[in-house]
Amino acid sequence: MPTDRAAAPAYQDLASRLREQILAGQLKPGDRLPVEPELCALYGVSRSTVREALRVLSSEGLLVTRRGVAGGSFVVHPDPDHIRRYLLSSFALFTDSGSVANLLEVRILLEVPAAGLAAERRTAEQLEALRRSLVKPRRDRGRGFIANRGFHEVLLSAAGNPLLTAVTAPVFGVLENRFARDQAASEFFERIDRDHREIFEAVESGDREAAERAQREHMEHLRETYTRIDRERREGSE
Repeated sequence: MPTDRAAAPAYQDLASRLREQILAGQLKPGDRLPVEPELCALYGVSRSTVREALRVLSSEGLLVTRRGVAGGSFVVHPDPDHIRRYLLSSFALFTDSGSVANLLEVRILLEVPAAGLAAERRTAEQLEALRRSLVKPRRDRGRGFIANRGFHEVLLSAAGNPLLTAVTAPVFGVLENRFARDQAASEFFERIDRDHREIFEAVESGDREAAERAQREHMEHLRETYTRIDRERREGSE
């Protein structure tokens, strides 16, 4: 029985081989890949196959191509912003086939301990940024309610782990953009504001347990509204 790799187009096969080397650390950030003729000889493929494989890896943010005498294809250095953008697009598409409950569960698993870390690690500057993000909900013409949308981003940053921010922020972004805009009552946003202020007080006092507890309660308050919006959205599309 043929394997998936054997059945895949040649450029996908080559892209998979190179991707595996990058993810395994055999090719490290900053490393320059062999030039096209060398890759052709090494893998027994055509130049068009090599170019297409490199294009695929570049689109995934794994490679960058530079022109000139010192140019070539290089393994990129990790970029949390790129990871966040890529995951945001992927999660947004996933919600068409997956339940909003799955995204909420991921948020609980990641953001509850993140709030605890923020209570322990936040700097004075981050605390002040978190304080400034506490803006009373208001209606914005054509966009529904604006309710402390920067709070979670600042809180995640205060946890002191860029990778945690890159992984968690897209999940929040999908839920906030797709399920909370223009579809929830003003009371919902008022409750969000109260929850955020409780989380802030715990972070300000450096109380890890209180921060995690307040964040978990916040997630539970979101669950009912997000689940209702998701259900109505699905029923409306049937």
